[in-house]
Amino acid sequence: MTIKIVTDSTAYLPEAMVREHDIRVVPLCVHFGAEDFKEGVELSIAEFYTRLREAPELPSTSQPSPGDFRQVFEELAEQDHEILVLTISSRLSGTWNSAMAATEMLPEARIMVVDSLSTSVGLHLMLMAALESTQNGASLEHVAEQMEKIRDRMHVLFVVDTLEYLAKGGRIGNAKAFLGTLLKVKPILILKDGAIEPLEQVRSKRKAEMRLLDLIEERLADGAPQARVAVTHALVPDEARVVAQELADRLGCAEPLVSEVGPVIGTHTGPGVVGVAAYV
Repeated sequence: MTIKIVTDSTAYLPEAMVREHDIRVVPLCVHFGAEDFKEGVELSIAEFYTRLREAPELPSTSQPSPGDFRQVFEELAEQDHEILVLTISSRLSGTWNSAMAATEMLPEARIMVVDSLSTSVGLHLMLMAALESTQNGASLEHVAEQMEKIRDRMHVLFVVDTLEYLAKGGRIGNAKAFLGTLLKVKPILILKDGAIEPLEQVRSKRKAEMRLLDLIEERLADGAPQARVAVTHALVPDEARVVAQELADRLGCAEPLVSEVGPVIGTHTGPGVVGVAAYV
């Protein structure tokens, strides 16, 4: 038996990586009014941000159905594969619930579902580690256990231009405490136990990004050179590259992966977000 990896579209994996390793990606959906789009299938990142700028109302998002996962699981199980599933945080989306429901429909299949308590580059880093383990011959149980350990060591922090999108999308959590602040204040937020929590407020975007670097450096402590690090952004690639280079210089680690936030996460963060995921 070989292990196949299944994830959802909020990992924003490069197409080449998906093809090379035969990763199955189950898409979440974005809804602009009466129009529904499967993320990464029917709506590209560029098309999404164009629509977001022009839309009279913010779009909404929804998780895949259990049937969407079941279809993928059945195909892989029929080919005698074991299946490792890594999903967006269950505190941000119902995707994990859908995957679990699909698993219960196929009791004979060898499926293990891990709630990443993360998304975007945090989920991406976990998937990279899972691939490495499966290629080294680890068992399904061992890989799932390893993912849970990495999940507990993962730090995901991000700076948004505005809390408007998180507030309207209902994903703001305790960060709503920041809503009454001055427009020029840039919030630094953290994924804590899979939910969005407020961390600090900084007076400018550049200072917020530099403070973000301080916070990541503090959390990695003595293990910084061995850290796995990734940076993400929405429509601010130059800012992301500066943050990535500064991280590599400060930590002495390998050059961080840089990716772009897609439609589902972009719906809730809005343009201008810069985020970092890291673990040792």
